Amino acid sequence: SSAVLEAIENVIQGVVQSLAQKKAPVLTLANRTDWRNIEFKDSVGLQMIPHCTTRKIRSDCPQSAPRFALMLKILSMIYKMVQSNTYATKRDIYYSDTLLFGSQTAVDRIINDISCMLKIPRRSLHILSTTKGFVAGNLSYTEEDGTKVNCTCSATVCIIKQKHLNRKDLISHAKFILIVEKDATFQRLLDDDFFSKVSPCIMITGRGVPDLNTRLLVRKLWDSFQIPIFSLMDADPHGVEIMCVYKYGSVSMSFEAHHLTVPFIKWLGLLPSDLKRLNISKDALIPFTRQDQNKLASIQKRPYIACQPLWKKELEIMAASKLKAEIQVLTSLSQDYLSRVYLPNKLQFGGWL
Repeated sequence: SSAVLEAIENVIQGVVQSLAQKKAPVLTLANRTDWRNIEFKDSVGLQMIPHCTTRKIRSDCPQSAPRFALMLKILSMIYKMVQSNTYATKRDIYYSDTLLFGSQTAVDRIINDISCMLKIPRRSLHILSTTKGFVAGNLSYTEEDGTKVNCTCSATVCIIKQKHLNRKDLISHAKFILIVEKDATFQRLLDDDFFSKVSPCIMITGRGVPDLNTRLLVRKLWDSFQIPIFSLMDADPHGVEIMCVYKYGSVSMSFEAHHLTVPFIKWLGLLPSDLKRLNISKDALIPFTRQDQNKLASIQKRPYIACQPLWKKELEIMAASKLKAEIQVLTSLSQDYLSRVYLPNKLQFGGWL
């Protein structure tokens, strides 16, 4: 807490000093979304380079003055919360003055900018994310009030919350962790009681692009148990992108890569090569859109693909066919093919990349 308060005080001191010298105050931010500021390391993923290019948010420029004001406003809110040891969600901040902030997206972006500027993880700013991720399987812990939570019961699906991320009493006998892209597939595997039939495991879904808490939990589970982590995604550019976010991180959050990425994640499926191997009918596949082609071309150019020759080959298969498939395509073989045949065979015989 003292480090957060001191970092904010340093920013405000800079603003006051500029005013005292009759200069327009300026806030300096790292260019979070510029690939030139990103380096790739096998052991970490995408991380921000130490001396990156910056941009200035000026208080005397009509284009940037409103943003400058909003940053100071949110800094003051963070300062008060840290001082009083209270917390707020990003939505709470937006709804405290919707007219001033304009949109939830603007608030989210400013919070990430502040975290990057102060070099302090977002969760230390006393701002909670509204989480959307789920976890189930061989995992248990004790709540602060003494309630024992056991995710092993198929009826128990825990929403991933910020308080889970600081726990030291996580208990698991899982043999692996399975990250599932979509909620529908996650629920299907729950219905089939997959995580107790094959071997004990932990299943996680970010229900699409994962939020911060889901990524932090995957990292915490890796740090705690050091067991294999597999990803189950659609065989399309969007699924590959989501898997890369878990494994290598995102450009916009590269300043927090050390806390968020797990480079040891393996691509279990659905692989483009699986579609031919399993004789999936072309009628069950979906043609690429222009957006899909652009997304795939972008992924193929990324630095981490060069060190993953097997991934590169799969992406080339996808690019050549211009066809994509959702995991649900496996139901064309049989209703429970995913949990009864596909996943057990992959896990037993090593069908991952």
